[in-house]
Amino acid sequence: MKTTLISLLLFTFGINNWAQQPQQHRRPFRMMQSFETDSPMVHDPVMAYDKGTYYMYSTGMGLQVMTSKDRKKWTFHPQPLIKNIPEWTHEMVPEFRGHVWAPDIIKYHGKWWLTYACSSFGKNTSAIGVMSNTTLDLTDSLNYQWKDCGMVIRSEAGKNNWNAIDPNIIIDENDTPWMDFGSFWGGMQLVKLDTAMHVTNPIDIRTIASRRSSNPSIKAGNNAIEAPFIFQHAGYYYLFVSFDYCCRGAKSDYKVAVGRSKSVTGPYLDKEGKAMTEGGGTIILQGDAKQWAAAGHCGVYHFNDGDFLICHGYSIPQDGMSILIQKKINWTKDKWPELE
Repeated sequence: MKTTLISLLLFTFGINNWAQQPQQHRRPFRMMQSFETDSPMVHDPVMAYDKGTYYMYSTGMGLQVMTSKDRKKWTFHPQPLIKNIPEWTHEMVPEFRGHVWAPDIIKYHGKWWLTYACSSFGKNTSAIGVMSNTTLDLTDSLNYQWKDCGMVIRSEAGKNNWNAIDPNIIIDENDTPWMDFGSFWGGMQLVKLDTAMHVTNPIDIRTIASRRSSNPSIKAGNNAIEAPFIFQHAGYYYLFVSFDYCCRGAKSDYKVAVGRSKSVTGPYLDKEGKAMTEGGGTIILQGDAKQWAAAGHCGVYHFNDGDFLICHGYSIPQDGMSILIQKKINWTKDKWPELE
């Protein structure tokens, strides 16, 4: 590992104390060098693969960036992805201070599109932004430049019963982009986008998952569901979500649940046939009380070596540290995901 102990400790402090914590408790720090690690500390990770390199983006000041050739050893790059936070983010979310949440990345029509969330802990005055780039190669000084493409959607306290964070973009069979998003409040939402990744009709937002159910026996706190991610496989759209609570270290109880639909717009049903809008969701990953206290906020990808679910987990041996988890997906005969 190419780092000093001090740098590692600083990075450790930053990931665990910044991730979705009240803004007044965050303090910026500067890393002066890159370093390699086989146990990357991340929060809300997403990945992309391009020209022999894996890129991983995660929550942090201006977003954190790591690269790898094999998804085993990762190089942390100290320069944040968003060097200059767009002014509109502060106008839309006055309490936002540059700690960017929950990115997502996808290639569409020859460009890379990266969405991200601006918010403050425990409030739904939030906004989702989008940037574009023609390359992910950090060494390509001529072409590597993220362009701010503005706001995708916003939510306002007292006006919207959903929270505009945790974005994920899925392209349907007609080459149309859709964005699923949400955290607590009214649950997971879905909205159609145009080819520039902007909302086509802000009124046409539909709920695709919620733990608020007509069944009074279901107790989900304040609708503890977030971080949706839709993945296509074998004629189905699979909606992965996170139940319960993150950001509490070893006391977290995050877990990943899934449902599926033949249509991107739903309805999404779990293995028992229960609608995810009625509290349904089949648990496929959770803490084991030995290695992991909890795990969640996942992304799902098809790589050359198979389909994988990635997320962050709270490590018990490392006192609740938020660390990358990668699990290979095996598909059952009836086309449900199971993790190795």
